[in-house]
Amino acid sequence: MIRIDAVWLAVQPMDMRAGAERLLASVVKVFGAAQAHHGYLFANARHTRIKLLVHDGFGVPGVNYFERAASIILSGAVEQDH
Repeated sequence: MIRIDAVWLAVQPMDMRAGAERLLASVVKVFGAAQAHHGYLFANARHTRIKLLVHDGFGVPGVNYFERAASIILSGAVEQDH
C-alpha cells in the first residue's frame, strides 16, 4: 500500500501526454522538491482527466491516470475558482 500524507492540486492545466519525469519536473519547479508520501494532482485544461503523481520516499515517482473520477474530484475546485 502506498502512503499519501498530503495531496496538492496543480493550478495550471497539464498536457495529459506528460509522463512521470515531466510531472516531477513541474513539482520541482514549483516546490523545489517532491516530498515523500505526498500526492500531486494534475488536470487537463477541460478538467475531464487527472493524473496523480505520488513520491514514495525512495525516489521512484508513480503516476495514476483517472478519467471518470476527474469530474467528481475537480467539481468543487473548479466551482471555487470561478
